[in-house]
Formats: sequence, C-alpha cells, structure tokens
Amino acid sequence: MTKPDSLYLDRTTPPHISTLVFVAGLAALTMNIFLPSLASMATHFGTSYAVMQLAVSAYLAGTAALQLLIGPLSDLFGRRPVMLGCIALLAIGSLICLTAPNITVFMIGRILQTAIVAGFVLSRAIVRDMVSANEAASMIGYVTMGMSLVPMVAPALGGVLNDAYGWQANFVIMIVYALACLLITYLDLGETNHHRSASITAQFRAWPELVRAPAFWGYALTCGFASGIFYAFLGGAPFIGTVIYGLTPAMLGLQFMLLAVGYTLGNFISGRYASRFGLITMITAGNLMSVLGVVIALVLVGLGSDSAFAFFGPLVLVGLGNGVTLPSANAGLVSVRPHLAGSASGLGGALYVGGGAALSVLAGWMLTKETGVMPVLFLMLASAILALVFTEMIRRTRESDPSA
Repeated sequence: MTKPDSLYLDRTTPPHISTLVFVAGLAALTMNIFLPSLASMATHFGTSYAVMQLAVSAYLAGTAALQLLIGPLSDLFGRRPVMLGCIALLAIGSLICLTAPNITVFMIGRILQTAIVAGFVLSRAIVRDMVSANEAASMIGYVTMGMSLVPMVAPALGGVLNDAYGWQANFVIMIVYALACLLITYLDLGETNHHRSASITAQFRAWPELVRAPAFWGYALTCGFASGIFYAFLGGAPFIGTVIYGLTPAMLGLQFMLLAVGYTLGNFISGRYASRFGLITMITAGNLMSVLGVVIALVLVGLGSDSAFAFFGPLVLVGLGNGVTLPSANAGLVSVRPHLAGSASGLGGALYVGGGAALSVLAGWMLTKETGVMPVLFLMLASAILALVFTEMIRRTRESDPSA
C-alpha cells in the first residue's frame, strides 16, 4: 500500500505506511494504556474516582478542541513540522504526568499530551494527500489495523505494569515510545502537503465551504456516532469491570482486548475490500455489525447473566463494526473537499471526538453499582442506531447530488 515513490527513512519522500501506523499507535496508547490503573491513581493522588476519570473525559475534550487547530495548521505550515511538534509536546506532557506531585499538575501533563491527536488527524490527511478517495479508505484501513494492535495490547500491558511496578510504569512506556516515534518521524516523514493555504485565517474562512456540504455532515456525524459507541464503552468500562464485576487491573485490560481484536479484524476487512465495494457499503455493513453486538449484550444481560463476559464478549462485534465503518467514513470525510483535507480531518475529528467525550462523561455519570451495565448498553445502542441514520443521509445525498 506504500506509494512507489516512498523510500523508508528518506524525509524527502512521502512516509512509509509503517511510520503512519507508529504515530497513530502512539496516539492510541496515550489514550488507554492507564485505564486499568485509574483506581490506583485515584488512591495515589488522594482524589475520587470521578475526578480521576477526568484524565479520560477531559483528555478527549481537549483533543476535540485541538483538532480544530491542527488540521488548519498543517494545511498552512505542512504536515511534517506540525506532526513533529505535537510528538515533542506529548513527550513533555508524559514526563510531567510521571513526576506530578498532585492531581493538578498531573492534569496539566494530560492537557499537553492531547497534542498527539495529530497522530490521528494528520495520518488521515497525509493518506488523502497521497491517494484517491477509495484508495484512501483502503490505506486508512491498513493504517488503523496496524495502530489498533497498540490499544489491543496497551490496557492489558498497563494492567500488568500496574500490578508489578505501579501506575507510573505506564507513563515511562509513553515517554520511551514518544522519543522513538519522534526519531522515526523525523527521519521518514517527507512533506505531502504541496498546496499550502495562504494563511491560517484563510483556512478558517474556508470552513463555510465545508459546513455547507451535506456530505461532510453525513460523514462527520456517522463517524461521531459510530465512534461514540466506543467512547460510551470507554467511559463506563473501567467502573463496570472494577466495581460491578470485581476484575483486577490485569483482567480488566484483557477485556479491552476483545473490542480491539474485533477492531483489528474490521480494519483488515476494510483495507481488503473498501476499494472494491465502495464507501457507503462498507460504512453500512460496519454499523449493522455494531448494532448486532450491542443487542446481543443487552439480551444476555437482560436474561440475567452476571458474568463479565456477557457484557464484554459480544462487544467484539462493536470493535469489528467500527473497524469496518471508520476507515471508509474518514476517507469520505477528507474527500468531500480534497483541497481542505487537513481542515476537514481536524473539524470533523473535533466534532466526533467532542461528542465522544460527552458520551464518555454521560456513561460514567449514569453508572452506579445499583444500575448495573444496562444504562451504558442502551447509550451504546442509541449511538449505533444514529450512526445508521446518518449513513442513510450520506447515501441519499450522494444519489441526489454527487458533488454535494
């Protein structure tokens, strides 16, 4: 899938696909490696679990806001300098988190870590710089398949590290990964944006062209509600695993692997078949898989099963569905107006990650030991159904006006 003119570790040519995988993987690792450690971290900092949960929900909100700037900045200055600067900020933020004397300083470090959202935003834009829309869906599928190996292993690794060395070991891993990523990106990431915008204000003035395009909203909202299923899970799963099912951090990390295994397989399917079947078919199929996964979990829990597997097991289909849906939806998002690929990736990402942060907070707020897992499952089902609704919006928009 690498373009013929891409030479590995040659910063005068487009990047090798493995570099994009490596950077996107760092972004994924930063988000979820320490999830099994939240209870231990709350004890260490002498704060409540709800406050510690802000390390997840506030991080998501921060990445949503930052995406509004990263896309336009990369359209103005180029993908390479913005990506390098963001990786460096992640390394600094990780060091602050590792050495934080209190929860306030820790949260400052987490805010700096949000810069690594560039790994998601710019990987999509770089792929779109290099190839056409249908090829982009396949290439993004392979990129996200590779990067999904990181969140598949990260929570399990984080849980084991927490049990063996304490929560701080997770942030040591982040720092090491960030420095390696900074080196490889510096050596391999050639500039792919050869049509720079005139100024940052020109980029923001171009936003009306995006927001007036119905297809942009269709793809953005489909991404938002499809990924919202995962974010609702992310907001509730640590509490569900630890408090409701009494799982250890290591065992909770293993449960996260179920979703990630499905996501990896879905990305492979997307990479293999997106260019053959087209974006809309892939998006629809993926969303139907997600609905099926949540419904199975609802049925099992509703029938009285109180095992962790009844909740976590069927959600492998949610991972599979997201893996099939999101590469095509993201490829469509950055292809509505190709000359604004960076801005589209940033604005669209801000919309759906911001929505995801809200769902994550809502999921955490709805849960108590008495309510059990049902509120989160209903929230996930609602998000999955809305993703299907907006997929239909894309299909009808494209049928009536292919240039919309």
